[in-house]
Amino acid sequence: MKNGFGFKDFVSFVLLLGIALSMWLLMVQRDRQWVLLQRVDDRLLELEKRIQQIRVAPAGVAVNSGAAANASATVSGTAWARPGVKVEQWKAPTAATDPAKIPGYAVGGEFTELFEAQPAKLTPYISSDVYSTRVNDRVFESLGTFDPRTLKMVGQLADGWQIDPDGLWIRAHINPLARFSDGQSVTSEDVRYTYIDFINNPLIEAERTRSTQDNLKDVKVIDDLTVEFIFKEPLFTNILIAFGDPILPKHYYGTFEPSQINQSTGMMMGSGQFRLEKLPKNADDLKNQWTPGQDVVLVRNEQYWAAPAPLASLRFRTIKDDLGRLVAYRNGEGSMMLPTSPQFNKIMKEEADFEKTNYALKWTNMRCGYSFIAWQCGPRAGKGLTPFADKRVRRAMTMLLDRQKMIRDIWDGIGIVSKGPVNPESPGSDPSVAPLPFDLEKAKSLLAEAGWKDRDGDGILENEKGDKFTFEYTYATGGEISERIARFVKDSFGKAGIVMTTRPVDWSRYQELLKLRDFDAITMGWGNNAPESDPRQIWHSESIKEGGDNFTQWNSPQCDALIEKGRRAMNEAERMQVWREFEACVAEDQAYTFIRVAPWLRFVKTSIHNVHPYKTALEPWEFFRAESGTAVQAAPAN
Repeated sequence: MKNGFGFKDFVSFVLLLGIALSMWLLMVQRDRQWVLLQRVDDRLLELEKRIQQIRVAPAGVAVNSGAAANASATVSGTAWARPGVKVEQWKAPTAATDPAKIPGYAVGGEFTELFEAQPAKLTPYISSDVYSTRVNDRVFESLGTFDPRTLKMVGQLADGWQIDPDGLWIRAHINPLARFSDGQSVTSEDVRYTYIDFINNPLIEAERTRSTQDNLKDVKVIDDLTVEFIFKEPLFTNILIAFGDPILPKHYYGTFEPSQINQSTGMMMGSGQFRLEKLPKNADDLKNQWTPGQDVVLVRNEQYWAAPAPLASLRFRTIKDDLGRLVAYRNGEGSMMLPTSPQFNKIMKEEADFEKTNYALKWTNMRCGYSFIAWQCGPRAGKGLTPFADKRVRRAMTMLLDRQKMIRDIWDGIGIVSKGPVNPESPGSDPSVAPLPFDLEKAKSLLAEAGWKDRDGDGILENEKGDKFTFEYTYATGGEISERIARFVKDSFGKAGIVMTTRPVDWSRYQELLKLRDFDAITMGWGNNAPESDPRQIWHSESIKEGGDNFTQWNSPQCDALIEKGRRAMNEAERMQVWREFEACVAEDQAYTFIRVAPWLRFVKTSIHNVHPYKTALEPWEFFRAESGTAVQAAPAN
């Protein structure tokens, strides 16, 4: 058979091959040109930012360049500032202890924290428990934050601010490099939206934060990066309001209806070092969000605009059982856990080699709070009053509990008896105010005065109507400590003729019960997120409204007046004196039986380096997994 491929066909084939090769080379060249153009665009953008950063301050503006250790260099000039008012300026956020300078520094790996209870929601301002707060702290940023070593307020999203000497306004400038995890810049409109359209939107269930912002009059956009807070009157809390709340991206949260936000469980987009691994993109994607029962997984925010976190991911896993949590930690399922006090003491006494592979941390920081039993002072769930509407009964309930014995037997001696809502180490705590004593006879006398007596000789107290003194005690399931507390208080009250029934519920239901005021007595704890907190959120009668954090519905005009007086005291020494009077006022009424103030306890694997027990607590964004073979360095004391 004759072959039909001749010389002309060969020439044609070579020509076609040459044309194809030329086109391929042209495409490669265009790709290179596109890459070069992208680099040029990036450099032009960076140049534009640098130009913004070297703007010259206008005449008459005082710059306080020595306001803090990290304020030695300006970032964006002061053209945004009001003339004649001091400006404080800040660099972009950096680690208090630079992980890159620690031997064995490496990038990557996961850090797993074992939670004691399951958060119900993670969505900012909608969530309310300590567990969601720990997650939120890694995802969101505020205009300001507390320096881990000094507890002084320093810039975070803000690279500068001014505070009105008369206390009626605060102006802040946002670092032009700041951006959210989707790459969009943080703007002053995002700040205005967060405060006005989100927190103060009555259709959004952000009551607990909204209750603290009664003095906020307006938030004004001055330019794309400058925002001004206007206040009704000078209060010491104005600074905490302006600098302390996480900033939300309007372009994300503004696409959802308030009802969708209220019902959401994992709607989290921020500007922090980490971002939520699974995030709904829009209203049609709400099924794609974290829900209770799943591990919470955060991944490194590759768009982060300042010093990036070394770890590739953070995982938060819930193990409710105390023993099960310790076993999981020992088996390598967690990098950090909160041990119970007996666990901590037992291991420290009996396991000499434990600290070769674990940090055993015990220290006091600004987040140390207090545990308590809250008594329902108002109508339960909008219905009838409980016995605890009477102050005499509440005081008697406290006196029936030997809280020193509780600390010794339940918490293995770790902690001290709490006397009120003010940290005993604070200058706002009055040393002359002591916890109510354990006094069975005095308690019985107060109960009799309130009308509760054993009228039929059956050993149970009755009121004049013949109703027996019974009440329901609500506590969170899962922990051995919670069970031991329940048994202790039931036995203590039983000795006085009071019948206590128990209602163990999952922690994820707590928020609902508190908002509905659906309890007789409930046990939990409060922690702090600032060196000095505003007591209005928990204790003022205005915080009873709209499901606010005064869930006991306690109403004291005297204490309300002290809260208002303290908030208006701009002089710190004067304010501390008011807080001492407030502490005594709360102690008198005993809306809570204050049980224990305790230090923080943590076990952390030594495979995690750069672990520091700061005054602010721990800073996981500084952690890293050391390279194999690197010597372990002990976590230094604060």
